[in-house]
Amino acid sequence: MMMPTALYPRIQAALLCTDVADKLAATEAIHAAWQRGELPREDAPLTRLPMAGHPERPELVHATKVPRRRPGSPQGQPAMLHAIAHIEFNAVNLALDAAWRFRDMPDDFVSDWLRIAAEEAGHFRLLQGRLQQLGYRYGDFPAHNGLWEICHVTDHDVLVRMALVPRVLEARGLDASPELQRKLANIGDEASVAILDIILRDEIGHVQVGNHWFHYLCRQRALEPMATFSRLLAEYDLTAHRGSYNIDARRQAGFSEAELQWLQLAKD
Repeated sequence: MMMPTALYPRIQAALLCTDVADKLAATEAIHAAWQRGELPREDAPLTRLPMAGHPERPELVHATKVPRRRPGSPQGQPAMLHAIAHIEFNAVNLALDAAWRFRDMPDDFVSDWLRIAAEEAGHFRLLQGRLQQLGYRYGDFPAHNGLWEICHVTDHDVLVRMALVPRVLEARGLDASPELQRKLANIGDEASVAILDIILRDEIGHVQVGNHWFHYLCRQRALEPMATFSRLLAEYDLTAHRGSYNIDARRQAGFSEAELQWLQLAKD
């Protein structure tokens, strides 16, 4: 099949792809072709995407309907890894959508989000491989679609997207990682702990990219960043995090000391 030779049709094809392996391969190929300068940013139709392409399985249910399993239970370990894999699969779509949707942003923005999409694809492959080692496959457990839903409601404004996806949803992943790794270590799953080490390292960089572009856009629009972030959290009924913050990881990801203090006060 002939692949589009311009950037936006190539990304749209990957976004809408429903086959997991094909989506991952297309994402990595787009990133490589963009780096080689082979994909011009030509005008192309831009539409709302109620849903990105996803396979028939896993079954998508409301977040409250996803069964909770203890890591030490028979299916607890693979269910936890499956949930993380599902987040990484959605993160591929979110990163592709950022590069595809916000066409007034500089080339560096496109480069950042295509690189992130390719890295998220790599994370998914690692988790997919680990699930297979345990005798499971992606799709064996139900999952929810909360990540794509926030992508959909932030598709009108790149500043809102940068504020709420990398600085909230992805940053929550930084906070959750130590506890997830502790649970996996407690059941002797050092292989999965090592995979989460790789993911945490890369996700720090992803949140850093979001922080960079959020502050870039605030400067461009003459907005005060913390006041803007606080307003958007309230407007979209989100909290920065529900538990303890991974302060060191957030600091590495570009949250300022003033922001970290504000987050702690907002939580308390």
